Formats: sequence, C-alpha cells, structure tokens
Amino acid sequence: MISKDRICAVVAAADAFGMWRQLAQALRVTRTVELRLDWLSGDAELDRFLARLARQRPRATLIATCRRREAGGKFRGTIAQQLVHLAAAVRSGCAWYDLEIETSSRCPPELLDVLLGEGRRIASAHFFQRSPENLRRVAAELGRGGPEAIKIALRCDSLGRSLDVLRLARGRKDLIAVPMGDVALPARVLALRDGSALAYAPVENSTAPGQVTLDAMKNLYRADQLRRTTRVYGVIGDPIGHSLSPVLQNAGFQARKMDAVFLPFLVRELRDFLLSVGRLGIAGFSVTLPHKQAILRHLDDCDPMAAAIGAVNTVVVRGGGKLYGYNTDYVGVLRALERRIPLRGSRSLIFGAGGAARAVAFALAESGASVCVCARRAKAAKGLARAVGGEVVERPRLQREFFDAIVNATPVGMHPAADRSPLAACELNCRLVFDLIYRPRVTKLMQLAALRGIETVSGVEMFVAQGTAQWEIWTGERAPVEAMRRAVLRALTREAKMSEP
Repeated sequence: MISKDRICAVVAAADAFGMWRQLAQALRVTRTVELRLDWLSGDAELDRFLARLARQRPRATLIATCRRREAGGKFRGTIAQQLVHLAAAVRSGCAWYDLEIETSSRCPPELLDVLLGEGRRIASAHFFQRSPENLRRVAAELGRGGPEAIKIALRCDSLGRSLDVLRLARGRKDLIAVPMGDVALPARVLALRDGSALAYAPVENSTAPGQVTLDAMKNLYRADQLRRTTRVYGVIGDPIGHSLSPVLQNAGFQARKMDAVFLPFLVRELRDFLLSVGRLGIAGFSVTLPHKQAILRHLDDCDPMAAAIGAVNTVVVRGGGKLYGYNTDYVGVLRALERRIPLRGSRSLIFGAGGAARAVAFALAESGASVCVCARRAKAAKGLARAVGGEVVERPRLQREFFDAIVNATPVGMHPAADRSPLAACELNCRLVFDLIYRPRVTKLMQLAALRGIETVSGVEMFVAQGTAQWEIWTGERAPVEAMRRAVLRALTREAKMSEP
C-alpha cells in the first residue's frame, strides 16, 4: 500500500510559491500528494521549493514527479537532470518518486539504485494517443526491475475501454489504474472502488485529460468511501460537463447517509454506455440531450406517460438488467408553473420541439392549457403540435401574438454560451417567461424579459423538481428536497461569483 489516503492530490504550479500554496490546500483534504516538479518554470524555482520542503517536512506521503515532455510532461531537460531533480526531492522528504518508462528503459538499474535508492519507485507508462492492445503485458514490463508500485494511464475513447484499465487493478495492491479522457471520468472516480492503489485529483491545474478536481473527488463523489456494494447512478448526455445533476443527487444521498454515488457520463454512443451498465453495477440513470428520445429504442418497458410524450429522462435498472423508463420533466414543469399562473385556459408558447419540449407540451395540455409550438425544425414542430392538439406558430408571428407564458425548451443560452438568447426582446409578448436552462440561474432570456417587466421562472425550479422525483423513483424514499435545493443554489452562486470580472 502506498498510503492510507488513496486520493492523491496533484500539486502543479509554475513557481515555488504557487506549489507551496497548493500543497497547503491539498493537506487539508488528504495526506497523499504528488508534486509535479516538471511544472516549475526553471531550476531556481525548483530549488527554492525543495529547500522549503526540506525545512518544513510536512507529515504526508509525498510523490515526486518530474515528467519529461516525451512522456507527456513539461520538463525539457536531459534524463540526467531529471534524475538529479528526483534525487533532490527524495532527500527533501519525498518517500516516493514516479519514473516513466521512457526514462527507466534507458537507465541502468544500478544508476537508479545509486541516485534514488532511498526512495520508493512508481514505474509508470502513459498513453495519451496510442492504445496498447495488451495492457497486462504493459503491466508486466513495468514490473521488471522490482518497483514498489506500477501505474498505467491510458486515454480512453469509450467507457468500455476505461473499464478495461480498471480491471488491471483487481486483486492487486501495487497497481495504479488511471483511465484518462472526458469519457473516462466516471471510471476515474470508481478507480479506488475497483482496487486502484491511488486516484489522482488536481488541486488547481489539470495535468491530464478528464481529471476530477480534488474537491469534487473527495466531497462530491466521496471516491475514497466507495465500495463494491455502493449503488451507482448517473446522468448520460453529450455534452455533460454543464450538468449539476451530480450536485443535486449526491446531496440527497449524503443527506440520507446512503451508500450510493451519482456520476456524469459523457455518452456519444448509447451502445457503449448500455454495454457498461452491468459491468459498473449501475442501478439507474438520468437522460439528457441528445438521448431522451433515442433511449426509448433500448428500453424493455416504459411508463405510459413517458411513452405518450415520446421522451424519457429517467431509467431504472431492474432485475436481469431490464431497463424501465419514466419522464419526470413532466412533473418539474407542473411544479414550476402551477403556483404562478392558472394553467387551465391559458395560452402558452413552447420554443423548441425536442425531448424537453415534448414533456412541457404534454404537461401543459394535460392541465388544460392551449399549446403553441415554435421551432427551427418545422417538421418537428408540426409533429409535437399535432400530438397535443396544439398549433404551430411561425416565428415571424411572435412579435404580433400574445401568450400567458413562453417556455424556452432549447439549449440556447446554456453555460458556457450564457451570453446568447433564443428569442429577442421584441418577441417576448407574454405575462411570464420560463427558461428550462438552469445554468446560469439567470439566463440572457430571463434578463431580457425582466427589462420588459415580465415575470420570470428559472430552470432551477424544474431542475430540482424533476431531479427529486428521479431520486424518489430510484430509492423508493422521500427525497430531502431542501438539502438538494441548497446544494444546487450554492453551486450556482459559487459559479456566478467566479465569473464576475
């Protein structure tokens, strides 16, 4: 075992002060830290940092890394200089050092023993581009020469491949499995559960694709507390980085002290994800753009309302891996609007005709509202209007027509393109504007509406309502709604402050 704290904070900065500041932050969370010496801008900064490290000797398991550019790092010096720096780090208090195969394969074992014999070696291999066919052969090659631990980091273009990387660690205590890339993010979080000796998480600067921040790894996903019995849930979509579903759902699990975790899955191909459901032990998942309609083809059964809507945002994995679909967007719409306007007899415009728009349309129609649909895709707009007994409104008519409510069901204006609005101010002729987007909390569309004195409803209302309904479907328990809402609002407030000039 490398360390009792298996979440390894990654400290990487250009100067000694930044390295030390990050180290102090890391030690508040974990006692295992990788020091990326190759990120320091030159020998003077490196010497300054190691001198302070030698004086203060923090009580922690420190891993020195000075990765050369050939292996995906930043160090431009020679192999000899790299080894000298690592030796200095060992003398300064680093019990471990990481040496990539590009260097170790060109060094006589005797030289490593003389220079670095006091430290414990992690023999590592990083594959940022090519993917070796036989990962076990790579592990065997790394094990030659008797390192105390080995690490294999592989960029994965599919979830299935990331699980192949994790499989290497099963039954071993000396192997660090690092699936890299945005698609592999869930596997990074689950690496410790599957036996990896460490899971890396940066304090500030990402040093590899698809890394999860130290704060998220420790506090949001609680990666070091996950076990084989932990129930796994998630949200699938493309893109998925904007989603606050992990914040919402994990807050619920933590409030109820449940052994469960909720992860974001970047899913470009549904087949790749669905083939991994059993391997990951996934008990249920949320579905967002662009899969809400496509997922229907892969379900074993479906709630009648979801079938009528023609879109699913919630899936339960039942015995034998059977998939059962629901739509809780419908619930979210009703809870967000019912308290603000009388829906029966109202005239509402839905802008958009995708999966979310269908849920809005059915919710409004079932409540007795007159539904109008305006969308860029004329065929989709006509189909949706026909399904709910509504009408299509061509966009030029928006400046002349009046509605009780306008609902934006498109992703236009969603983070990070928050400066865009799907509709112009002159097209907002209504009493209320409801934007399904919740990130940012106040969208450009809502700002335009407010300037015209129009009441606005944030997508946060629908997001929390549909998400807590999902939570209850998955768990069979009453959701801690306020705890989940507070977590989302805290995240949005923090994000808004960070974006301030």
